[in-house]
Amino acid sequence: MAAKKRLVIDADIAQAAGGIDAVHPTSVSCRDFLESVLKICHHAIITQEIKEEWDNHQSIFANRWRYSMMSKRKLHFIKTDTDLDKALREKINHAGANKKDLEAMLKDIHLIEAALKTDGTVISGDERVRKLFASASLKSVSEIKNIVWEIPAIAKKNQLNG
Repeated sequence: MAAKKRLVIDADIAQAAGGIDAVHPTSVSCRDFLESVLKICHHAIITQEIKEEWDNHQSIFANRWRYSMMSKRKLHFIKTDTDLDKALREKINHAGANKKDLEAMLKDIHLIEAALKTDGTVISGDERVRKLFASASLKSVSEIKNIVWEIPAIAKKNQLNG
């Protein structure tokens, strides 16, 4: 049996997840990932910011998935710690990224913050931001170096080419 993990799932996964008729590889991999989370013992973490993003961007499939997760008590709301979050955001601001990269990181920093408060795993489709955070973790933001950032489309491709 797989160990239960608390996953922080970005709204881009909820937006991309297609229904049973989906054929685009990203839509299929996001849907398959969400279905797996529902079936196995993993749980999903939600903050107010993540909830708002999901509310604005989720597909019909993801909306149904979220209700199924709630009914199984596998969706957990956590509050953020603004003092710790301010310190982390300040470190990100000084990580040496250019303005465009910094904006992209700050747009998704809430995912990192939630992961730091749980089991350290972010599920997102954004490879660019993943690389930016990885670079920052090597420079001056060491507290995020153990964050696992998984991208379902890449994981599925690696599984197939394995």
